[in-house]
Amino acid sequence: MLELAILGLLQEAPMHGYELRKELTAKLGAIRAAISYGSLYPTLRRLQAAGWITEAADTPATAEEVPALTSRRGRVVYTITAEGKERFAQLIAQTGPETYGDTGFGVHFAFFSRTDQATRLRILEGRRRTIEERREGLRDMLGRAAERLDAYTLELQRHGLEACEREVRWLEELIANERSGRAPTVPNDGTAGGRREDNSPPPPGESRKERP
Repeated sequence: MLELAILGLLQEAPMHGYELRKELTAKLGAIRAAISYGSLYPTLRRLQAAGWITEAADTPATAEEVPALTSRRGRVVYTITAEGKERFAQLIAQTGPETYGDTGFGVHFAFFSRTDQATRLRILEGRRRTIEERREGLRDMLGRAAERLDAYTLELQRHGLEACEREVRWLEELIANERSGRAPTVPNDGTAGGRREDNSPPPPGESRKERP
């Protein structure tokens, strides 16, 4: 998944490692904790060895671009190659079970604008099945073991069940939008935290009634 994210970001523009770290956080949002940044540079080296990215000319780092306590030595700028673009196209077209899990789905969803409708639908439907199975498992566990759980564990399991139910509703809205050819509504105030229009699907963990 980190390979896919890096190649996708480098298609937008050449970047050095620090920029990639910032863009990964911005692009992947809530799932960023699932990716170890300790694996970023080993992954970059592996991609370079495969011929999918290359090093561009070093550029001097400015004080504003370098984290505190970090040297201002020249930075290595990474650029995607033609082979890397082909590799990205292969990865982004995948629709197998690896794209239905929490991290896999999040990374693919972040690059949905570069996938075709059929691919998006297969991934969304696969994700919905995965969450529905998770939901049914929680329901079954609560039905069989609720009396043996303490109040806090029970509340945690109920929270997980509610999160699954909200995500299933969100996925169903996205699937309906895809089938009708509509994209999710973008906030019209130009900010990521702007208020959505009432007909837009909520993100995972949020329901319509929770919106201000």
